[in-house]
Amino acid sequence: MQIVELTTNSSGGISDLKPGTHKSLAVQGSNETQHDLWVTEGVSDANGTEGSPVANISQLHKNSLASADPPSARDPSLTEVLLTELKPDTQYKVTIYSQAADGTEGQPGNKVFKTNPIQVSDIRAVNISDSNMTLTWKSNNNESHASFTYKIYVAGGSDSINETVNETQAVIRGLSSSTLYNITVLPFLGQTAGIPGFLQVYTSPRPVSDFRVTNVSLREIGLAWRSNDSESFEIFITQEGSEKRWNASTGDLSYIVENLKPGTSYQFEIFPRGPNGTEGPSQTVVGRTDCSAVTDIRVVSVSTTEIQLEWQNTDSASGYTYHLVLESENGSIKTNSSQKWITVGGLTPGTLYNVTIFPEVDQMEGNSSSITQYTRPSNVSYIEVNTNTTVAAIQWKNLDAASASYSYSVLILKAGDGSNVTSRVRDIPSVTIPGLIPGVSYEVKIFTKIRNTEVGNEVPGQKLFCMEPAQVDSLHCEVVPKEPALVLKWACPPGMNSGFELGVRSDAWDNMTHLENCTLDNDTECRTEVTYLNFSTSYNISIATLSCGKMALPTQSTCTTGITDPPPPDGSPNITSVSHNSVKVKFSGFEASHGPIKAYAVLLTTGEAGQPSTDVLKYTYEDFKKGASDTYVTYLIRIEEKGQSQGLSEALNYEIDVGNQSTTLGYYNGRLEPLGSYRACVAGFTNITYNLQNDGLINGDESYVSFSPYSEAVSLPQDPGVICGAVFGCIFGALAIVAVGGFIFWRKKRKDAKNNEVSFSQIKSKLIRVENFEAYFKKQQADSNCGFAEEYEDLKLIGISLPKYAAEIAENRGKNRYNNVLPYDISRVKLSVQTHSTDDYINANYMPGYHSKKDFIATQGPLPNTLKDFWRMVWEKNVYAIVMLTKCVEQGRTKCEEYWPSKQAQDYGDITVAMTSEVVLPEWTIRDFVVKNMQSSESHPLRQFHFTSWPDHGVPDTTDLLINFRYLVRDYMKQIPPESPILVHCSAGVGRTGTFIAIDRLIYQIENENTVDVYGIVYDLRMHRPLMVQTEDQYVFLNQCVLDIIRAQKDSKVDLIYQNTTAMTIYENLEPINCPVEGRSFRCCH
Repeated sequence: MQIVELTTNSSGGISDLKPGTHKSLAVQGSNETQHDLWVTEGVSDANGTEGSPVANISQLHKNSLASADPPSARDPSLTEVLLTELKPDTQYKVTIYSQAADGTEGQPGNKVFKTNPIQVSDIRAVNISDSNMTLTWKSNNNESHASFTYKIYVAGGSDSINETVNETQAVIRGLSSSTLYNITVLPFLGQTAGIPGFLQVYTSPRPVSDFRVTNVSLREIGLAWRSNDSESFEIFITQEGSEKRWNASTGDLSYIVENLKPGTSYQFEIFPRGPNGTEGPSQTVVGRTDCSAVTDIRVVSVSTTEIQLEWQNTDSASGYTYHLVLESENGSIKTNSSQKWITVGGLTPGTLYNVTIFPEVDQMEGNSSSITQYTRPSNVSYIEVNTNTTVAAIQWKNLDAASASYSYSVLILKAGDGSNVTSRVRDIPSVTIPGLIPGVSYEVKIFTKIRNTEVGNEVPGQKLFCMEPAQVDSLHCEVVPKEPALVLKWACPPGMNSGFELGVRSDAWDNMTHLENCTLDNDTECRTEVTYLNFSTSYNISIATLSCGKMALPTQSTCTTGITDPPPPDGSPNITSVSHNSVKVKFSGFEASHGPIKAYAVLLTTGEAGQPSTDVLKYTYEDFKKGASDTYVTYLIRIEEKGQSQGLSEALNYEIDVGNQSTTLGYYNGRLEPLGSYRACVAGFTNITYNLQNDGLINGDESYVSFSPYSEAVSLPQDPGVICGAVFGCIFGALAIVAVGGFIFWRKKRKDAKNNEVSFSQIKSKLIRVENFEAYFKKQQADSNCGFAEEYEDLKLIGISLPKYAAEIAENRGKNRYNNVLPYDISRVKLSVQTHSTDDYINANYMPGYHSKKDFIATQGPLPNTLKDFWRMVWEKNVYAIVMLTKCVEQGRTKCEEYWPSKQAQDYGDITVAMTSEVVLPEWTIRDFVVKNMQSSESHPLRQFHFTSWPDHGVPDTTDLLINFRYLVRDYMKQIPPESPILVHCSAGVGRTGTFIAIDRLIYQIENENTVDVYGIVYDLRMHRPLMVQTEDQYVFLNQCVLDIIRAQKDSKVDLIYQNTTAMTIYENLEPINCPVEGRSFRCCH
């Protein structure tokens, strides 16, 4: 504080004041004439502006301050007042006086003062940069005056800048960065300077240069820059895609930002800091942390050409691209994925791949990771198995380029149960497996594996194969005595088999038969009987083991059937050259089809012409002379057979002189007795044995022999020495006439007999009354049809010895569908002879029905080469109905040629056949035809009843099917000529055909006689055609049909009626028409 004592009208100066400092002035009055003034220093305000002066006055005088506002009443204790709104640079006089409470005024005090000129205040620096700044300030001049100017003095560092402006702001340029500048702003009014204003300010530093990212790692980024005018630096860090922002400070020219996220982009903004906290412009750079390393690569799945991979990384940043490189010896494959998984295809099977995966984001790569993985090898192909009975040689192929490095696990399993048999590991594509079982089916599974690894294919190559069945060993043939059959025996071969293929062949016959299988557990020896062969015939027998479609090498043997009694000849021997004691006997050789003829014996008898027996072979001439027998053997011819097996034993006739007194073995050919009446008979032998202990006579019981019929009796003349020639001549002439007449009569009688209907010896029968049949059926049915089986067994040999020469002629053999089903000569259907003597042959027989011996024709299913013969038989035998009991093809085998046309008429030689309608039902089909003879232009209708639900060697599903079908046929037959036979066929024309004919006869027998004779009817049929009712099942089925018919009659008390209403409806809807045939009309159907 300074105190200056002043007197009235005195003045004093106050010195040592600081520019821009606020001062307070106080005037202390001691008396009326003297006042004490003091000045108190003021303090600049916060903005650096000068404070307002305050005057402290102890006493206010009455005189008011000139040019000042009048005073107002004030608190007496106040001794100072602030004068405002004064004009700059103006002189004022101040008068101060005191006033008591009662209004009394004291002595005033006066003061004259002049306000300062214009003063600058509130100087501010804005927009400060490293080289420029903008200054603003305020002035206490309330009046605008064009002559006001401001001089600005800027000094700092080595810089000194002076500028003059006439506004209260100025831009200062050309400054140095980070420099402290002293700024004075001096106002002028004209040439008068006012009170200056002062300001100290730093320029900001320059922005850093070369701001860059120096190094990058997973969680750190290094920064560096250049600067020479900054004291420190502040860095602001912002994470891309996030609002997160933080800062860091440093005084160095580099900095490492830590704790960042991998694979993440960051923005770095750096501000330089100068003295007194100044801040320069920022610079920005962007950097990204390294991508995470790929970790935990896992193979999800692998195939031959694909690998599916999954992996992880250590951060959750988005936008990754993963680069994969798969390298192998064949080259490399590159691919990308935006996910953390991928399936790579197009690979090579069985190849080792080195898989490398590295991440990338914004062209920055992370650390890679690698694994190795094989692709799976391909399955093997072209598996080839070559087998014998116990060894399988297996080869295969693998087409992979890497197959040289493969190994193969070969597993052999037993087909069916899948049991493991054996296994092998091979490095080459082949293996030989010994010790397998013949005829057994196996499955081979081949797993491919990359050698010395665990990588293999998941699904193996596999193939079923079957071992060759073992060959039959030790095949033996045994002859069945007096049967055209062979018994074959062989050891059951080792291993498995599904049966055997038996081949029986001769020059004229070839037949293949399937035999059932055998097992070593149950069968040590197999046996079968081959029947319906020819006697004394060599057959090539072959038998081959079968298994799973394979056939072993056949075992072959040549076997010759046995012999039996030779077929007896139809004709008797002729007696010629009759003398009184001798005759000549002529005869033809016996047929050798039952075996070579070994000998002939000529027998004479003076008795009746009966049927000779083997007992007479023991009688000799001596026995005859003694009266022991009227029949004896007079001559024996022994023959060395040279291979005759068919036809007659010799082409030439034999002529024997009987009575020439020769001796053969124990037989003496003695003289005949004059006037004796003799008949001759010939015995033929296929096997002749002798009783060597009984003078070498024939053993008839052990010999195979048959006898010709006796000749007519021939009476010998009297001895010429006893009767004269004339008498002898008369007698001889008479005898000759009688003989000739008798011979002619006999021949005519024999011929007439042949032209009569077919007749046989008495048929055996088992006649049962209808009311007793059910009890009979139950008895025969007991013990699994044991009674029926015995009956059927008794029928086995019926008729088989009947001759069938026509069927065995070479020209006719090709007309037979089966070699063991040949028509008997005695009942065969003969066609008209056209160009050759064998044109009359067809495999067909007349069969007896209930009304006639020729009610039916039983025939085989036509062959391609017998179609014309079949239709010729239809026409020539006036057939109006055909019953077909087979399908054309059954179980893949042709059973019958389709012999009828379907749409257009078709010619079969001279016969034209056209179908006019066809009705198809579930169990049968009915077809109508018109049959026309092109030569005579005659025609007649024909209906075919085709039963389609009857299996070969089997029976229909129910009895009513066959019964209804029979009635359907019989209803039609009422409309056609009664003499027309029904033509019935299946495949062979014996099994199903015989069953149908038998049921027809049985129904008539039940209805008309109230009796049943299944056995007798089948017996009768077999005497006309072999094998009629071919199986035991068919025989039992016939009896079942009879039982069902009887029960139906018992229930309904009426004759049998149709049970199949569908069949009746179809039949009734067929429209009958009148068809002209041979100049007359009868009712027929289309």
